[in-house]
Amino acid sequence: MNTIIDSVTLDVTDVEAAQSFYAAAFDLGDRLRFRASDAATSGFRGYTLSLVVSQPGDVHALVNAAAAAGATVIKPVSKSLWGVGGTVQAPDGAIWKIATSAKKDTAPPSRSVDEIILLIGADDVVASKTFYTERGIPVAKSFGRSYVQFDTGTSPIGLGLYRHASLAKDAGVPAAGSGSHRLTVNGALGAAVDPDGFAWAPVEVYS
Repeated sequence: MNTIIDSVTLDVTDVEAAQSFYAAAFDLGDRLRFRASDAATSGFRGYTLSLVVSQPGDVHALVNAAAAAGATVIKPVSKSLWGVGGTVQAPDGAIWKIATSAKKDTAPPSRSVDEIILLIGADDVVASKTFYTERGIPVAKSFGRSYVQFDTGTSPIGLGLYRHASLAKDAGVPAAGSGSHRLTVNGALGAAVDPDGFAWAPVEVYS
């Protein structure tokens, strides 16, 4: 069986421009793939991608690199009770949250990423949770109808569910949106579509 999530494919209008942006902003290598598409989409696409890093300086480094490469800063880097984070929107429309639970730097800043997490905004968290657990993806943490974190083992990309409106609020954008998610998840489920319309595909298709 493939790793639960090997990579994600973003549908973009200009593949070369997207490759250039992400190389300059985050440099995530083959965890991000791209496919040319002009599928209609508007507003919040129902997901965020999070980059978890080791310290505040790394958050600043990645947000600054993304902004310099052409991203729009939705939430400037700030401190909170849980740590330090900021949110940006890539030129292709994908929303990225960069965060750390650390309060202080312990090393020179870098753009090293500890973890990538795909958070899906679910209309019904329980129904979406059931879809994934019935297909063999175990739950690591669950908070009723609000949030689910799956146990994706050694997968390079983690997976979670959050209520749609709550995820939009956390991202700093209105919850309304329509059309294509412009995202395909490449991994263990093969060809499948979850209750919120997120498509999965076998890794081989994008190799």
